[in-house]
Amino acid sequence: MKPGIHPEYKPVIFLDTASNHSFLTRSAIDSKGRETMKWADGKEYPVVKVEVSSESHSFYTGKHKIVDTAGRVEKFRRRYRKKT
Repeated sequence: MKPGIHPEYKPVIFLDTASNHSFLTRSAIDSKGRETMKWADGKEYPVVKVEVSSESHSFYTGKHKIVDTAGRVEKFRRRYRKKT
């Protein structure tokens, strides 16, 4: 690899906010100014918060749930329900 053109690759903790699951991996994401968290090895690593990971995504868990953030499901049902 050509020196000086690649981003720094360092350990980062990804925290799934939906399931409160975290995992340590390496990433090139910018970690300056991020909060840190102590890992099982006793070291502190920067934390990147994500909303979905393999622990909370319905494809991996096998549990399907409808997330209705703005009444979209009910709006759809009202619009396309059968008229009697």
